[in-house]
Amino acid sequence: MKPTNIDDPEYFHKVVDCQYACPAHTPVPEYIRLIAAERYSDAYMVNWESNVFPGVLGRTCDRPCEPACRRGRVDEEPVAICRLKRVAADNKGDVRSQMPQGPFPANGKKIALIGGGPASLTVARDLVPLGYEVHLYCEQKSGGGMMRSQIPSFRLPESVLNEEVDYVLDLGVHTHFNTYVSSLRDIRSKGYDAIFVGTGAPRGKDLSMLPGRDEARDHIHIGIEWLASIAFEHTNKIGEKVIVLGGGNTAMDCCRTSLRVGGKSVNVVVRSPIKDMKASPWEIEDAIHEGIPIHENLVPKAFISENGKLRGMTFEKVKAIYDENGKRSLLPSGEPEVFIEADDVLIAIGQENSFPWIERDLGLEFDKWEMPVLDPVTFQSSLSNVFFGGDSAFGPKNVITAVAHGHQAAISIDLYCNDQSLKERPSPYTNLVSQKMGIHEWIYDNTIANDDRFKVPHADQSITLKDRKKEVELGFDSNTGFKEAQRCLNCDVQTVFVEDRCIECDACVDICPTSCITFTQNGEETDLRTRLSAPSNNLSQDLYVSDTLKTSRVMVKDEDVCLHCGLCAERCPTTAWDMQQFLYQVTKAGNTCQIIT
Repeated sequence: MKPTNIDDPEYFHKVVDCQYACPAHTPVPEYIRLIAAERYSDAYMVNWESNVFPGVLGRTCDRPCEPACRRGRVDEEPVAICRLKRVAADNKGDVRSQMPQGPFPANGKKIALIGGGPASLTVARDLVPLGYEVHLYCEQKSGGGMMRSQIPSFRLPESVLNEEVDYVLDLGVHTHFNTYVSSLRDIRSKGYDAIFVGTGAPRGKDLSMLPGRDEARDHIHIGIEWLASIAFEHTNKIGEKVIVLGGGNTAMDCCRTSLRVGGKSVNVVVRSPIKDMKASPWEIEDAIHEGIPIHENLVPKAFISENGKLRGMTFEKVKAIYDENGKRSLLPSGEPEVFIEADDVLIAIGQENSFPWIERDLGLEFDKWEMPVLDPVTFQSSLSNVFFGGDSAFGPKNVITAVAHGHQAAISIDLYCNDQSLKERPSPYTNLVSQKMGIHEWIYDNTIANDDRFKVPHADQSITLKDRKKEVELGFDSNTGFKEAQRCLNCDVQTVFVEDRCIECDACVDICPTSCITFTQNGEETDLRTRLSAPSNNLSQDLYVSDTLKTSRVMVKDEDVCLHCGLCAERCPTTAWDMQQFLYQVTKAGNTCQIIT
């Protein structure tokens, strides 16, 4: 293998598994160390620079970072990264002084944002400080989009959402609330230099062809529409017997909300086995904890009504069969149909995009699924000044993905408005700094111990089930937050090897607790992975390979199992190893935002 190019910013970025897995690439270990140091405002701002909504995401994020967490390979339970984000948000001071301060010198460019959700707000956050006049159009009365209409208050208090939305709007965004955009042609006629579409995936899927659907229409509700109706207090009750169809997070929100507005017997029904449900595991656990049964392997057959009144639904029992590639088929089990009583049914089987307000004669190209044809890097449509992001770009995802889209779209809009190539994206901001304080002392805490993940306390169900606005999770207190932060393995502190100093004494090999370091003859990667001190089975993580040493061997380190403990650097008699903190921040529009801690 060729020597590893550690000057490539993406090499060490990939080693910081949690940050690499985050769509917005938030520097996770950096803000966790700040939390441990009780620098909550600074930890909040590290988050705000990249994910924009730390308090929101500290409660509702889908947590792609946690399955990637290296701690999960040691203790089986990853660091509670998401809930630590909330610790920073809950304990911060007044952070406005650390945010960009307007008014900002105008650059003469006007931008329209259609939709008030996380993608549009992120674009606004990035462009307003650069002098753009940003106009946000939203049919709701306040900003937040589906964060406001789809996430129940018992998971996301309105006060938290309002605070973080206002941080963006108060930069100087021109807001047009209670305004439904019915024509892209009309928006284009207003002279905007660029238009960003962040309207989400606002249409819930239905079961319109199912027998009995029309007769029972008054008691069958589309999940996302019903949640919005509850959020905006157009609806405040539901029947005592409720069926929720679907296995995603929306279904979990529907069933838990139903319990709080009159449902006494709430049943979730999914076509698949429970293990295949799309909902986040913690959302499923919370629903089960509140006493909601989940019925698996049931396919809806018909809505049953009598004298115009819904009685319930019938379901076909199926079994899941998996082929050699893991692809699932649902086959009839031959068992009798199942009948479940219901006064109301909530359909939460998926969401779709809907663009009835975009005229089809403008030159904006759509694919066969009626989705806009976009450049996957720049988010530019076939109309050069129209960009998309969030769920409206590539279909339903989550809040943190929408934020990531917003950052990249803002870069594209800035480049477009300055007549620069959209393909020449700015490089990330990176830094490598030695953590050495003495021969055997480091700036960072590198003690490795087996520590179980701490559980987040919940409010009493006797209170939360009676009040849909009462937050269920209480969050970590500062002491527990510190203890959970100590579980972080500081994966951004990298082991950097200097060949010229190595005397090949193998001291680092002897002391390594995971046997991740090997000195051996070079070879092809597939061959090298079979000759290391410990098995190297995770092909998704790289090998760190040195240049040829004096004995013609090379140093090979398996990045997948390294704990970043620094013992190799402590033991090395020639300082061939050093522990260096690696900071990686995705550049935003204008190439001006950097983390200051």
